[in-house]
Amino acid sequence: MAKGANQKKKLFCILELLQRESDELHPISTERIIEYLAANDISAERKSIYDDVQALQELSYDVISSGRKGYYLGAREFELAELKLLVDAVQSSKFLTEKKSNELIKKLSRFCSRHTAGKLQRQVHVFDRVKTMNERVLYLVDTIHEAIAENRMISFQYMKWNGKKELVPRHEGKRYLVSPYILMWEEENYYLVAYDEQADGRRYYRVDKMADIRIEAEQRTHSEEFTENAALLSKKTFGMYDGKEERVRISFEEPLLGVVLDRFGTDVILLDKGEGRYEAAVDVQVSQQFFGWICGVTGVKIVGPDRVADAYKEHLKKQSKLYE
Repeated sequence: MAKGANQKKKLFCILELLQRESDELHPISTERIIEYLAANDISAERKSIYDDVQALQELSYDVISSGRKGYYLGAREFELAELKLLVDAVQSSKFLTEKKSNELIKKLSRFCSRHTAGKLQRQVHVFDRVKTMNERVLYLVDTIHEAIAENRMISFQYMKWNGKKELVPRHEGKRYLVSPYILMWEEENYYLVAYDEQADGRRYYRVDKMADIRIEAEQRTHSEEFTENAALLSKKTFGMYDGKEERVRISFEEPLLGVVLDRFGTDVILLDKGEGRYEAAVDVQVSQQFFGWICGVTGVKIVGPDRVADAYKEHLKKQSKLYE
């Protein structure tokens, strides 16, 4: 290819070099820019580099001059602190395989110089989490989002672990048909909240255990069941298990204020009952997992309604029989 034709790539090549190699501590000299362009079969003179830098600045790129030391790219799309936050989120996400985590972190590192990228790579080894075996979880999520955007139902197989540590279809491979509505990130997993046509109710499905998702022609149903947003729904749900929604009154000691507010939000109305005890009315979906949360927080007591308190007592009796 003629050198003249390559001149069209000149600005792009300079920007690429600045993005990959430069930062405040590592400016790129004019000579280095000319050498890089020559390696890409692009001729350049010192004066033309000044004009190119000015052109990049006019295009809103933050190219800063360090005098004789050269140039570096200042403000970028992501600050280093933001990239570290994203890397931490990617690395600690159980629904991503180790391979996919490393691929995403490598892509994120392109948003900073190679000198700074080393700081991101060191963070890769901070976490040691068990990763899901499902390589296709990102594509499953994408398919679900597409179905939600198109207001269509989906069908899929739902998997479970067997004694050989293999994921096998539930119900002999029978397909589930649901109306997808909300994707939730809870307990380090992706969950789909959907209306299950066969069960005739709201159900939760772990996305990494869904297989062979197909977008169906039918329109979604029961949209009135999903008027609340995901943040509000997550406060009411425990362990992604559905149950009858109730307003439950709980009593607890003052040291547990933080635990209750962290779980149910700061909009919960607190009643000071005196002598260091508080009472709160919280909207929850009553389930075995809710009882498990109550049992796991020593000092929290269900004070109403009576049917919920009685159900909790029955739950404790069943658990205690396992140790008789």
